[in-house]
Amino acid sequence: MVAAKSTPGIKNIRSPRAIAALAVRTSGTSNPHQNHLLEALPEDVYDRLSPHLELSELKLGAVLYEPGERLSHVYFPVSAIISLLYVMENGASAEIAIVGNEGILGVSLFMGGESTPSRAVVQSAGFALRLKAKWLEEEFARFGPFLHLMLRYTQALITQMAQTAVCNRHHSVDKQLCRWLLLSLDRLRSNNLSMTQELIANMLGVRREGVTEAAGKLQKGGLISYRRGCITVLDRKGLEARTCECYQVVKNEYDRLLPYLSAA
Repeated sequence: MVAAKSTPGIKNIRSPRAIAALAVRTSGTSNPHQNHLLEALPEDVYDRLSPHLELSELKLGAVLYEPGERLSHVYFPVSAIISLLYVMENGASAEIAIVGNEGILGVSLFMGGESTPSRAVVQSAGFALRLKAKWLEEEFARFGPFLHLMLRYTQALITQMAQTAVCNRHHSVDKQLCRWLLLSLDRLRSNNLSMTQELIANMLGVRREGVTEAAGKLQKGGLISYRRGCITVLDRKGLEARTCECYQVVKNEYDRLLPYLSAA
C-alpha cells in the first residue's frame, strides 16, 4: 500500500508484505534495512520501533523539509543520500552536511528544537525508513541506548558541519569536490553518482564554471569519469591523496563515535 498523502518525490510503503518483497528484490545492492544506526540498536529497542517504520522511496531532488518547518518524521536512509542546505535570502545555497545510511535525518526533533533553518533535499535517489516524531520522542524519553546512540551521532554530524564550513572557506574547489565525492561514496554501495554539475555547484556554494574546471582536472588525472550527469569514481585512493584534511577529520570522528561504521 502507498500512503494516500505524501510529499512530492516521496513514495511511502506501509505494507509489511510490500516491504519484505522489496527487501528481496534489492538484496545485496540497496537492501532497505541497511541503515547502520538501526542495526546498532539493541534488539529490544529495534523491536519497539520496527512496527512503526515506513519504507519511503525518495526521488532525486525531493525536498523532505524546508527551513523553519516543524518536523513530523525522521528518516533513516538506507540507500538514499540527503543533503542539508542553508538557503540565503537571495536564493543562493550551500551544503552544510550530508546524511546517508550511517545516520538519521531530523536530529532537531530529539534535541528539542522541532525545526531547523536548513533545507533537506535528496541528493542521491534511493530508500529510507521513516518514523513519526511521536515514536522517536517516546523512545528517546526512555533515556536508554537509543538516546546515547543518537547523541553520539549528533556529535559526529556537528563535526561534519563545522569541517564543511572550514573547508568551504579555506580550500580550493577541486579539494572540496574530492571531499564531497568521498563522503558520498562512503554512503553508497557503488562508485557511481547521478549528479549534474549545476547541482554540485549548488551543494558546494560555488559557480558552475568552478565545478566544471575542478571536475575536468579530476577526469584528466584519471580519478573520475563524468558523462551526462553521472560521475564514476575510477581511483578512490587518488581522490584521498588529492583531497584536503577535512575528509579524514570527519571520517575519523564518525569512526570514533560510531565504531559500527568501520565494521560495516
